[in-house]
Amino acid sequence: MTRSTVFAPFDIVEGDRKRGIVLLADHARRDLPDDYGSLGLPAAEFDRHIAYDIGVEAVTRELAGLLDVPAVIANFSRLLIDPNRGEDDPTLIRQLYDGTVVPGNYPIAPEERERRLDRFYRPYHDAVGAMIASVAQASGRAPFIFSVHSFTPVMQGRQRPWHVGILWDLDDRVARPLIDMLAQDKNLIVGDNEPYDGALRGDTMFRHAIVNGYAHALIEIRQDLIADQQGALAWAERLAPIVDAIDRRPDIHAVKIFGSRTGPL
Repeated sequence: MTRSTVFAPFDIVEGDRKRGIVLLADHARRDLPDDYGSLGLPAAEFDRHIAYDIGVEAVTRELAGLLDVPAVIANFSRLLIDPNRGEDDPTLIRQLYDGTVVPGNYPIAPEERERRLDRFYRPYHDAVGAMIASVAQASGRAPFIFSVHSFTPVMQGRQRPWHVGILWDLDDRVARPLIDMLAQDKNLIVGDNEPYDGALRGDTMFRHAIVNGYAHALIEIRQDLIADQQGALAWAERLAPIVDAIDRRPDIHAVKIFGSRTGPL
């Protein structure tokens, strides 16, 4: 966990916007600004999956470089506020996460909740929206949005068997070929909407892709596979030709409204 007196809520990785692809990393970092201390937690908690998606920043940066496409990376820990939740989601600011009570989040006043939305959450989403609009303008096409996440091998005492999972709602233009191409490696256990369900109202994919009819998918890579730079690079190299192949499919850069399993858009 690093600290800075000037805290930027997001980072931009530049790439060729004419390619029509945007990478996102909602949970890439575990940082907190100075005025939040450690939220009352011991430092070791920030090495755990509860603070960030381990390995995701390295995978995202490597993948952006291999594809020469831009990425938007959230710079703040999900323990401060979770950018992959709707503003009204009860897990937006967690008070308890995988057995850990977060003292700095309990209790939390409505004014503090709004302060975190204004300082961190909304600037990140504004940056995501601006990048997507910029890529659409530069490419002259509907963007393809690819969100990179990772998951802990053990959650609440239960082992998770998947090496990678693809999350999606109703639009399967990216998810289906992505699952099929990953599954060609018989050594991989590929989850379809595992270990989470991709239908989450108000999350990043809902907000920026589903309601706009943009092709998209969220990938979850098991954290022990990408915890070091070698593993992160290996997965970026695995994903780059797959993402590139999907990008060339005829329906990927068309606007298509599929709706959501969570209800009307």
